[in-house]
Amino acid sequence: MAISSGGDSDEVLSEINITPMVDVMLVLLVVFIITAPLMTNAINVNLPDTETTVQIEEHKKPLVLSIDAEGKIYLDKDEYALEILQQELEGRKLTDPELRLNLNADDAVNYGVVAKVMVLIEKAGIEKLSMVTERGS
Repeated sequence: MAISSGGDSDEVLSEINITPMVDVMLVLLVVFIITAPLMTNAINVNLPDTETTVQIEEHKKPLVLSIDAEGKIYLDKDEYALEILQQELEGRKLTDPELRLNLNADDAVNYGVVAKVMVLIEKAGIEKLSMVTERGS
């Protein structure tokens, strides 16, 4: 496609105006920068402080199980009742036999709820469980 300059000469202007394309790319960059932090785990829990330990390098992203201060249980960002948690974990274990699970329990949650959840995790056959805590000062 040729663009004429509108003058008397028969020259053809063959340059592409890239300014609109750059504008669109900058808008997309700003959108991605703003939305990227929102893609993380959105369940807000106050983790207990512990000593620093050796961290294991993980190749695949683990499933995150969170328990908030009210005792509500979340798998990633979806809320589940304690009664159906074992069935959900068993289903996910069937799809991924090497399933890793990170347990985030709020510091204020009743220990009984955490113990019940850990029993359900064991009954579901999940062997790779990590307890997530804050780094102590």
